[in-house]
This record gives sequence, structure tokens and C-alpha cells, in this order.
Amino acid sequence: QLQLVESGGGLVQPGGSLRLSCAASGLITNYYTVGWFRQAPGQEREGVASISTSGKTTNYDDSVKGRFTISKDNTKGTVYLQMNSLEPEDTAIYYCAAKLGPLYSGSLYPGVYDNWGQGTQVTVSS
Repeated sequence: QLQLVESGGGLVQPGGSLRLSCAASGLITNYYTVGWFRQAPGQEREGVASISTSGKTTNYDDSVKGRFTISKDNTKGTVYLQMNSLEPEDTAIYYCAAKLGPLYSGSLYPGVYDNWGQGTQVTVSS
């Protein structure tokens, strides 16, 4: 079972930036498709961004396009989510998730992932 640990969350003012990290055990993220998800209180978990096994293909939800960037460093076994121009609506617990092998569709759908981290809180407020 792949172990995932998120970090980098916190409190930030609107318009600010945060970088989330997802560290994976075993340095095997090059075999996994990885996604970032978020869940606000009373809301369903939603996909934010995903990155392919090679790191060459990324996918974003429309709500974060142009503001968030997902990247992967396979040498460190870590996936990042750079979040810029944060808005109060981005407030949520952010989770990373991994799926062994490539995903050709549905990479922002939580149900296709079977390895999950514990989450990190992101709060955007003045």
C-alpha cells in the first residue's frame, strides 16, 4: 500500500499563494497517476488537478485553471500543487491520491483512486 503524506496547508489571505506537497513512500510516483482533491464542509470531495505517471500530462478543474499548477518530482517521490491567486472559495481540506498505472479518463474522479493521504487544511480568509 502506497503511503501518502500531505503538507503545506495553512491560513492565507485572498490573493495569496501556498504550495502543497504530497510525499509518497518508496519513491514510486513514476508508476502512479496522482491527483489533488479538496473537500469543503458539507460538500462532496472534488477533483482539483491530476498528473500522469510520466508527469507530462496534467488535467485541471475549470475552477482552478490558470491559478493552480501540479508538478511531480519522481526523484523525490513528491507531487506538488502550487496554488496562486487564492480565493475564499478555495478553503477546504486538500487530499492527494494515487492510482497505479495510467489513467486515460476520469483522472479528476475520486472513485478511481485507491491510495489517499490524510489531508491538509487550506483556509483563505482576511
